[in-house]
Amino acid sequence: MYLITSKERLTNNVVRMDVSAPLVAKKAQAGQFIILRAKEDSKRIPLTVAGQDPNKGTVTVIYQIVGAGTMELDTLNQGDSLHDFVGPLGRPSKLDGLKKVCVVGGGVGCAIAYPVAKKLHELGATVHSVVGFRTKDLVILEDEFRAISQAIRVMTDDGTWGEKGLVTQALKELLDAGNAYDEVIAIGPMPMMKFVSLLTKEYGVKTTVSMNAIMVDGTGMCGGCRLTVGGKTVFACVDGPDFDGHEVNFDEAISRSRMYADFEAHAYEDACRLYGREVG
Repeated sequence: MYLITSKERLTNNVVRMDVSAPLVAKKAQAGQFIILRAKEDSKRIPLTVAGQDPNKGTVTVIYQIVGAGTMELDTLNQGDSLHDFVGPLGRPSKLDGLKKVCVVGGGVGCAIAYPVAKKLHELGATVHSVVGFRTKDLVILEDEFRAISQAIRVMTDDGTWGEKGLVTQALKELLDAGNAYDEVIAIGPMPMMKFVSLLTKEYGVKTTVSMNAIMVDGTGMCGGCRLTVGGKTVFACVDGPDFDGHEVNFDEAISRSRMYADFEAHAYEDACRLYGREVG
């Protein structure tokens, strides 16, 4: 059992949780993920490591309440325990040697982008951050990004916070201003990562994306996170989750990610009724 040492609601549907898992905290690196189960019969939930404290033996995860699994997870509070907490899984992000990087995060993907940006800052790199959200009420980790970024652009679709527009708009302006990035690292919804990669390809800037594909077992055996990268089949959970954004077949990945949309919608409605939440 893994004790929940703290729980903080960042927005109405996004929660930061610290979990006591000393062995995971000792080994985890930026870019890796864990798989947890809230209870013995719960669904497996893959979550990127959002931070770790080896001295305290805790691992930070950030989750968005989007379905039955995360709703059940959200019923647990500080002092409760998770049944399973397995990791670290996946390959760490390759950050050594980078001198100037633009980290682009979208929505709850900023929870994955932040530890990468923080690690780059600790390594002495110049970090520019571009973070995007639909609206002001969904903004997370802004202060944390500001603390480790030499430059930051906060974008919202509706202009209720920061600047109005998409992350690609801000990134293009940074590139046009003459910023020579060793790499752009984009983490967020797949359509966002697709269009960031299309933009950076025009400028000849190396781009890494973190593929948030469907994961079940975390070992590649289920095949749920299958992707095509550079014309070859790979598995996000064991070969990634980081890949060359210019090589990923995003159209295929987006199409596959929508295969279970109807099933997930029905499961979400059932979970809302079970846990007394409003559907929507």
